[in-house]
Amino acid sequence: MAYLVPSEFVTKMVDAGESKIFMSTRDTVIRAYMAGAILALAAAFAVSVNVSTGVPIVGAALFPVGFCMLYLFGFDLLTGVFVLSPLAWIDRRPGVTLGGVLRNWGLVFIGNFAGAFTVAVMMAIVSTFGFSSPPDKVGQIIGTIGESRTVGYAAHGAAGMLTLFVRGMLCNWMVSAGVVGAMISTTVSGKVIAMWMPIMLFFFMTFEHSVVNMFLFPSGLLLGGKFTIMDYLIWNEIPTVLGNLVGGLAFTGLTLYATHVKTAPRRERLAA
Repeated sequence: MAYLVPSEFVTKMVDAGESKIFMSTRDTVIRAYMAGAILALAAAFAVSVNVSTGVPIVGAALFPVGFCMLYLFGFDLLTGVFVLSPLAWIDRRPGVTLGGVLRNWGLVFIGNFAGAFTVAVMMAIVSTFGFSSPPDKVGQIIGTIGESRTVGYAAHGAAGMLTLFVRGMLCNWMVSAGVVGAMISTTVSGKVIAMWMPIMLFFFMTFEHSVVNMFLFPSGLLLGGKFTIMDYLIWNEIPTVLGNLVGGLAFTGLTLYATHVKTAPRRERLAA
């Protein structure tokens, strides 16, 4: 696969962030909507595979198909713009402001949630024959996921909140590595391979991804999960969003930018 050196693909990251900030509201929301919908369908697919096989690594190995699809189609996830958009502001690109970064984040959040919620409703209909019967095995599992990853964290109090936040950080460290990985190659196969590995890792490790959770938890509520909307927001979505922001920006965006664009002066060679 054609490989770009770090100084080249990190510049592409900054360019991509600038492009997303100046994108129209319509295009931003539509692209985010489709990204949320495709990732939600991939999550439903992975849960179905896990239920069918009883082998979680199989679902994790297949889940990245959704991420690869949405990236190749040019759609946007909140976890990706958390990393790319701020770099254009930090790089002082003309016309890029903090307000523009926040606007981009807000629009992508709205679009991602709308897309994921749409698929949540569709899958709830499929799992219950139009809400006319109890959820099937996949629906039951999705409801259980929502309970364990909301009230399950709440049962541990502050320690649970810290764990949730850190799992959000670890998640977007890997997810953003997938986003960047796609930029290191100019071929489709190269992009897919580079994306596949870190996405499989985050899903198998059950780290907290804000957009995947926009599907899992509303689905759980629709399918009779024993937790509330406030449980979902306070004990999952909000801390997960913050963890995704910190983890992706700190471990991927800023480290790559600092060492490959704003590099420190080279050390002088000592005389023999």
